[in-house]
Amino acid sequence: MSKSFAVIGDPIDHSLSPNIHSAAFREMNLDSSYIAYRIPKGELEEGIEGLKKIKIDGFNITIPHKIEMMKYLDKIDESCSLIGAVNTVTNTNGILKGYNTDMDGFLEPFKKKKLNIANTKVLLLGAGGAARAIVAGFAKEKASSITIANRTLENAKNLSEFAKKIRLNANAIKIEEVKDTAKNFDIIVNATSVGLKDESSPISLEGINEKTIVYDIVYIPINTDFIKKAKEKNAIIIYGYEMLLGQAVRAFEIWHDMEAPYSAMKKALLGGF
Repeated sequence: MSKSFAVIGDPIDHSLSPNIHSAAFREMNLDSSYIAYRIPKGELEEGIEGLKKIKIDGFNITIPHKIEMMKYLDKIDESCSLIGAVNTVTNTNGILKGYNTDMDGFLEPFKKKKLNIANTKVLLLGAGGAARAIVAGFAKEKASSITIANRTLENAKNLSEFAKKIRLNANAIKIEEVKDTAKNFDIIVNATSVGLKDESSPISLEGINEKTIVYDIVYIPINTDFIKKAKEKNAIIIYGYEMLLGQAVRAFEIWHDMEAPYSAMKKALLGGF
């Protein structure tokens, strides 16, 4: 029996999720399809009703709906409950269950590269839906502390309170306050959307070195200005596509209850750039 899946968000044209999942379906001989479906901010409820009407089997959620989508779920799993944001949904006879695969997807490159998180000092840029999953991942892997820098200080403070609740030392600052303090951190993560449109790096990376881990969750372009500046300092690089691939693999496994074809999905993803 044919199954259908989608990714929803706005903007959505740049999404590589259809490439990744379609390749996985072909590799595993599954009669399934996957499309990108634009739902503008403020129209989520109507969009979800539309997906239910066509009896979609599951869907991914990206910016700007990861937090608001929580209101329209009938069930949530533990990851969703902890993070307070959702990026993967199953639809079983009209019952929507939410999951969050962002945390596992975010941590996967650290594991693959055998990079240690325990006892590190982290600088996180941004405080949106993906940022909560990232904070949860650092708490799980026992980072020493996290500094959350955001344009809106209140959002950074809210996220730092969340971090403290899950036993991760945290403080909040405005992104302008980072200045030349990047060198004080072992891991620096860009979880803002800065870079999507080829903008300049959100912060200066003066003072970092070859031991600093620099991770940009923006995946188009692969080499954002943030990544280019990190490369100039010979830092350890983790690309946004690595997180995208990690969370897609987990979503595939939730939907199909089988091991995902990692190599085929990676090949399709990198072929999309």
